[in-house]
Amino acid sequence: MSANQNRILYISLLALIWGSSFILIKRGLVGLSPFELGSLRMLFAAIFFLLVGFRSLAQIPRSKWKYIALTALFGSFMPAFLFALAQTHISSTISGIMNAFTPLNTLLVGIALFALDYKRVQIIGVTIGLAGCLLLILGADTAPGSGSDNWYAMLAFAGALSYGININLVKKYVSDLPPMAIATGNLAVLFLPALCILTVSGFFSHWKDVHVQHSAGFVAILGIVGTGIANLLFYRLIKVSTPVFASSVTYLIPIVAFFWGLSDGETLSIWQISGALIVLLGVWLSSRK
Repeated sequence: MSANQNRILYISLLALIWGSSFILIKRGLVGLSPFELGSLRMLFAAIFFLLVGFRSLAQIPRSKWKYIALTALFGSFMPAFLFALAQTHISSTISGIMNAFTPLNTLLVGIALFALDYKRVQIIGVTIGLAGCLLLILGADTAPGSGSDNWYAMLAFAGALSYGININLVKKYVSDLPPMAIATGNLAVLFLPALCILTVSGFFSHWKDVHVQHSAGFVAILGIVGTGIANLLFYRLIKVSTPVFASSVTYLIPIVAFFWGLSDGETLSIWQISGALIVLLGVWLSSRK
């Protein structure tokens, strides 16, 4: 299999996994609070990777651990809570669409902090994408059965911004490390903070409730597959491509999220659909070389 075919395979698998993450978050929030969901998500992923990748930690030089901690913060910790909090007020479909801002944010962070080269068309793409974001949020008022506070979509946008920071950090500072070492190191760093948050959240006082256990089952899939295995694939993709190309997987994520949401009875207004298309146009323009 050629290098290009490998990249396409990685992107297809990641789109399927991450596009399904938002419906899993929705299911998890039925019996869990956002903080319980976010911390459980990281704990399940950490336990899985410490079991299968513990030996890879020895491949991380001491000087790289500060960067591993940073990529853990921006690549897993913050998005886990931001997207969970956002979906207490917005649909899984809208959350998936907001995640499409990752390439745009990757570009902005790259320009601002990593001296990334850019062209005028990319800045036009950023402007168009932000306009689509505003239309997406304001268009919620005309969606059937609306009533949620869709300004919570900005929390999902903050999650996509966090991903954009992480992609640039990984490419610049740790892309020379094996992907398994990066993924395992990230989750090892997050294990104790996630356990502390889960304890403080009160999870252990009601974990025997059947609804809590049912939701925790969805979060286990989300943590192991949607965070752990997906991060491993993503770090491999970053290693063999550019940051913006790697983040282009988010073009496909909203499509997968939309069909999951549609199957679960979610709807979008015509204005929201228009906003989503404008967002994707802006993301495409901002990701052009």
